[in-house]
Amino acid sequence: MLNQTPLWKHILVILLIGMCALYALPNLYGEDNAVQISAGRNAVVDSSLLSRVEQTLNAENIDVKRVEFEDERILVRLKDSDTQLVTRELLERELGEDYVVAMNLAPDTPSWLEEIGGSPMKLGLDLRGGVHFLMEVDMNSAIDKALEDMVGDFRTALREEGLRYRTVRQESDHVVIQFRDEETLDSAEFFLKNRNRDLVFTEEDSLILEARLSEQRILEVRDYAVQQNITIIRNRVNQLGVAEPVVQKQGADRIVVQLPGIQDTARAKEILNATATLEFRMVDQDNDIRDAMDGRVPPGSQLIDDRQGIPQLLEKRVMLTGNHIIDAASGVDEYGIPQVNISLDSKGGNKMSQGTKDNIGKPMATVFIEYKATGDRDANGRLIFEKNEEVINVATIRARLGSSFRITGLDSPKEARDLALLLRAGALIAPIQIVEERTVGPSLGQENIDLGMQAIMWGLAAVLVFMLIYYKAFGVVANVALLTNLVMIVGVMSMIPGATLTLPGMAGIVLTVGMAVDANVLIFERIREELRDGRSPQQAIHHGYDSAFSTILDANITTFIAALILFAVGTGPIKGFSITLMIGLITSMFTAIIVTRYIVNAVYGGRRLKSLAI
Repeated sequence: MLNQTPLWKHILVILLIGMCALYALPNLYGEDNAVQISAGRNAVVDSSLLSRVEQTLNAENIDVKRVEFEDERILVRLKDSDTQLVTRELLERELGEDYVVAMNLAPDTPSWLEEIGGSPMKLGLDLRGGVHFLMEVDMNSAIDKALEDMVGDFRTALREEGLRYRTVRQESDHVVIQFRDEETLDSAEFFLKNRNRDLVFTEEDSLILEARLSEQRILEVRDYAVQQNITIIRNRVNQLGVAEPVVQKQGADRIVVQLPGIQDTARAKEILNATATLEFRMVDQDNDIRDAMDGRVPPGSQLIDDRQGIPQLLEKRVMLTGNHIIDAASGVDEYGIPQVNISLDSKGGNKMSQGTKDNIGKPMATVFIEYKATGDRDANGRLIFEKNEEVINVATIRARLGSSFRITGLDSPKEARDLALLLRAGALIAPIQIVEERTVGPSLGQENIDLGMQAIMWGLAAVLVFMLIYYKAFGVVANVALLTNLVMIVGVMSMIPGATLTLPGMAGIVLTVGMAVDANVLIFERIREELRDGRSPQQAIHHGYDSAFSTILDANITTFIAALILFAVGTGPIKGFSITLMIGLITSMFTAIIVTRYIVNAVYGGRRLKSLAI
């Protein structure tokens, strides 16, 4: 008999709708004002810190909803924003600079929903509030760093090739190599040109060979500097507990950072502005450190304090920089002693191998370098950065090292974890500065949400009333499908990890509400035509759905392709609009065709009908 739905389709429809409704449920629970505590560079978050935080809050009679400890961070949930501000200030005073204390908004999703992966939709900056930074990368420092690497590479390569030189030094935008005779210069030029095809070499007077970066290499250095900084900034943003941060490139040397839900702008700026790198250098054992401490530092060496403030005499020559590290993990050796296992890229592995082959049994230092903005600017208007260096580890080289090696001599597992974290975070290629800052308050974000919801509700109400009046009983079926469509959109948006709802995204939902009934209008009008042509109600329903399907599919495919192009070439708000539009098109096809037919078949299928309320 016509218009009978198989049992498996019943089960499939119910399961799909039920799953979407389940994952849409977390959006009903809202968010808590929260204060998050995470570890700084020389601290650790553990159960003892949790007890300390709870005691501090109890002593000050802070009204707390609950305190949670997970993922190496503590989250204090509070009842209102005023208590949140007081709590943040209290914990900052109590914990000091070793911990990052930041205000945030935390989803109040029940634990049973979280266990199955349920979480509310991620809201963009325009809806949730937060901060927007535009950061500029200091490209001059990036190019200087590339030239410094060239100096080290040239020295190593010429030494291995047996080509003697007087000096290799960096001068402004190029590297100068001075030789002893014309024959050596010619041999070195031929050797270096074949080895470095992305460099431009020119001979000068006085047996000097100059090497400059080609235009293509300069572009690559700049692009790599921006991409590397984006990766490190993402790692730093994780300290703030931002659910869906936006960190993306803008132009040639700028990075956009959007932190939805962050209310502590000062702390966000402090974390993002810090610029760090790592260097591996040999400890200078040929000179007396006491002479260096008295002011007689050898020309090729440098005094740098370790974390305990004890000076260490190191060679100025950098064996390896942290940008070659691709992975670092803490662990223990066969004797249970803490260590850090390091993995390098191929170029870094070659450098480490060449640098350690003649230094077995000698100590090597890991130097942490941080650049902090002083607040002053130079003549070009750029921020002036202050360079701080610190020796975080000195270990003895036991064997020739390559792409994988380990750092030993660590005092505790905590020190090993901290060092691994620093190494994994990588090295910013160049300092960055914040050139633009905008703050979207939670009240403005809530206003956007309210206005967007009003638009959705008014649009939905208008469509529901029209369908109910014009198509009667079938209008009720279309309205049920339309409401189901909204639930499915919210559910799918909540399930997709990278999907973020923005204000343009809400516009996409409004558009989807109007488009969702297009399919039902086509189907219902086709059923009316079949009835006017004298077909029976059951035949009219069957032919109405079958005949309209190809038209509906064509219309939605063309719209989906347009939305896909918007997603591919667009950025920010345009992507948000296209994502909700694509999701809405898929769910509306499902609800308008499958769900409505499921309902119509359940109500009218298998019955003898004389007429239809359509």
